[in-house]
Amino acid sequence: MPDYNHTTQKVFIPMSNMLTVYLNGSKILEYDKQTRLPGKQRQFLDSMDQDMDEGIEINGENISAPDKKQRVRYVAMHLLHAIETETEGMIGATCAWLAQREPGLDQVLAIEQGDEISMELLFGE
Repeated sequence: MPDYNHTTQKVFIPMSNMLTVYLNGSKILEYDKQTRLPGKQRQFLDSMDQDMDEGIEINGENISAPDKKQRVRYVAMHLLHAIETETEGMIGATCAWLAQREPGLDQVLAIEQGDEISMELLFGE
């Protein structure tokens, strides 16, 4: 997986019902944050949480007890990787996790520069 540089920023934009992902300034994905999930999908999101409870790695740094902000960045990084590799199941799961666990997240802005991707997360109010 490429290195992801990231920033998280609170921006005063109206909260949207859509999670939108931009890559190099182009909209590449929209996900309706109000999508209702069947029980099996909700259970998978819980499984993702349990996996992250064991720790995560962001840009080579092991985080044994990630907080919510770190989890959001981690899942957003996996969303970008899933988009890059066209892994539909992971795209759906990561979008659903972000929409359910951080509904205030409206936009993931990614800039690809060689093997690196910088990422900014924009939250609505």
